[in-house]
Formats: sequence, C-alpha cells, structure tokens
Amino acid sequence: MARVLFINGGSEGHINPTIGVVQELIAQGEEVVFFTIEAFREPIEKTGATVRTFDGQKFIKAFISGGRNHLLERVNGLLLTADIVIPSVLEQIKGEHFDYIIHDSMFGCGHLLAKILKLPAINSCTSFAQTKESFDKTIEHLSQNVPTEVLTRINDDFQLLTTKIKEKYDVDINSPYEVFCNPAPLTIVYTTREFQPFGETFDQTYKFVGPSISSRLIQEDFDLTAIKEKSPIYISLGTVLNQAIDFYKLCFKAFGNTEHTVVMSIGGQTQLDELGKIPENFIVKNYVPQTELLKYTKLFITHGGMNSTNEALYNGVPLIVIPLSADQPIIAQQVTNIGAGIQLQMQSLTANQLNEAVNHVLNSPSFHKAIANIRESFQKSGGYRKAVDEIFKFKSQNGI
Repeated sequence: MARVLFINGGSEGHINPTIGVVQELIAQGEEVVFFTIEAFREPIEKTGATVRTFDGQKFIKAFISGGRNHLLERVNGLLLTADIVIPSVLEQIKGEHFDYIIHDSMFGCGHLLAKILKLPAINSCTSFAQTKESFDKTIEHLSQNVPTEVLTRINDDFQLLTTKIKEKYDVDINSPYEVFCNPAPLTIVYTTREFQPFGETFDQTYKFVGPSISSRLIQEDFDLTAIKEKSPIYISLGTVLNQAIDFYKLCFKAFGNTEHTVVMSIGGQTQLDELGKIPENFIVKNYVPQTELLKYTKLFITHGGMNSTNEALYNGVPLIVIPLSADQPIIAQQVTNIGAGIQLQMQSLTANQLNEAVNHVLNSPSFHKAIANIRESFQKSGGYRKAVDEIFKFKSQNGI
C-alpha cells in the first residue's frame, strides 16, 4: 500500500479528529509518517504511525510574532512558521518516498509542503470549511475599521514573506487564503454539510464526513461509574483558554448545593486549591474523558470549540456556548441557528443568568427535539471511516 506524509499542528482540537483517521489508514495497510510537536507523540504513536516532530516552541513564537490584532497578521504569522516547519520536515524525510500528503487546514505549512514535494494533497479541516470567496469576504469585513496605514504595513509584510518563500523554495503563494486555509484537491471536513455555514455552497471536492470520534488512546483517571446514573451538567472551557478561576467560582455560585450533579474540567493550568471550597455536588478535575462523559451528560456548558461541540451534538447533549476566541462565535451562532442550545457572553455573565439559562434549556422541548435530529444526522455521517473511504477514492482517481 501507500506511504502517507501527515502534517499536523500543536493543538488537541486539530489532533484529536485525525487519530481515528490515522488508525483506520494503518488498519487498511497504509504506512503513515506523522509530523507534529513533541507533546502529541504518545497518542499518535499509539495509532501505529511513525512520529517525527518539529520545534513547537519555535513554531508558536514565530506564529505570534506575525501579530494578533488582525486575521491577515495571523496569515503572516503562519508564513513566518515556514522557516521552522519546512526545513525540519525536508531534512527528516530526505531520500524517502511518499505517495501523498494529508495536511491540517490551519497549521504546518501543508499547502506549501505539498507544492515543494509535488505530492497529491488532502486537506484535513477540523473547523468549519472556507472557500476563497467566503475567506475574502471575512477579510473585507474585518478590514473595514482598520486604518489604511496598518493594512498597508500588513500587506507589505505579506508580499515580503511570500517573495522570500518563492526565492527559497521556488513555490508561489497567490493569496492569504492559501496560507490560512491550505486548500487541496480534496478537503475532509469533520462535520456535516447541514451544520456547516452555507454548506450548500461547497462543491464535491469538500467531503463532510461528520465528527471523527474514536476511543481515546490515553485514559484519564476518572471514575465514570460514580456519575452514570446522575445525568450531570458538564462544564469545560477546552484545552487552551481555560485559566478562568472567576468563571469556575461563578459556576459554584450558580449551581452549588442545587439538585444538579456538576462535573467541571479546569485544565492543567489551574490548580484545584485555587478555587477555594468546592460544593459537594461538584466533581472538579483537571482532565476528564470528555467523549465518554458526554454519553451520560444532560447539558454541556462549553467555550464552543469545534471538537467539543461536535462531540456534544453527536451524543445528543444540548449546549450553552460561551465563546472565547477564534471560530467559537461562529460555532455558537450555528448551535443557536439549529436550535441545539443558546449562547451567552463571558464578559457580562452572572450566576443568576447562567442558572436561568440552564433551566431554560433543560425544560424546553424544542431544544431536545433539535438535538435529537442533529444527533441522528451526525451519527449517520460516517466519521473517520467515511474520511478514509474518501481518501481511498481520491487515491484511485489519482492513480496512487
């Protein structure tokens, strides 16, 4: 069978959906060489893939150095990572043959590496997909109130960086879209066309396979038997922007000593003793086995990351979404659009407002009806097995 070069970045939201895909590729005879950062070596090695790494700290430093105030600055940040990722990958695969490349939609200079290596490419899209038209409209909207001199500087930086990459690697970059979205002849999107904004506008090169949910290969220390019968409320702000002690204390105030059992995951950067007295009806952990816990959860209070949202909808769990950054406001809007939950704002949130929102969602039949419909469509969509079916169709069409 074929040798696959897989390029992915340093975030659980981008890694986790690909784990089932990699396992299934290997089960069907493919050999996978997977580039990521050291922090994700263990879960990827457990799939059977060969793991190679690039410097995660240098990657983040380069990315951030592009600027954070405008989407186009983040594009420039991704271009700055080229000098971290590309030489490292090229050096480590020197003399090796690969049949095709799968790259993440937002990290790792995948589109550039596909061009440099002249490999058939597949885009692994762990957020909502974007066409060039929708991306350009987003840029136009975000640029409306930005001073002209700022946009000129950002665009000048973009031209300078793309010129350097052309001189160094002899590849052209024709638009910011190529850098930020890493387009390819086939894009695997880990949600359904119905949940994707303007899903009907995407052509058949986009394959909406639904949530890619596989059993976690690293188990957290958590006793599920203690809560299976209690239908808990689950609270988590994900794995990145989860240092939110005031929010966790607000949750204590909203739900402490109520009839609800509450499981709260606080991440690795907050210590339990920083939270003060924990109410008796709360189970608070740094990490929990989220995909398993959601099978027994009656409501999920979340930041609205794509993985968390997909996993909740797949398990038929209504949502209260409190978006923090990135694509989360768009995801929150889609959740409300389909009637699967409601959106709240962190800045103005009160304990009383949070409590009332929970009671509203739990006691409104409309949310449960919408959730049942989306759950059925998500579970029928195919997930990582469908993704691999589409990859093999792509191989056949391209004579791989």
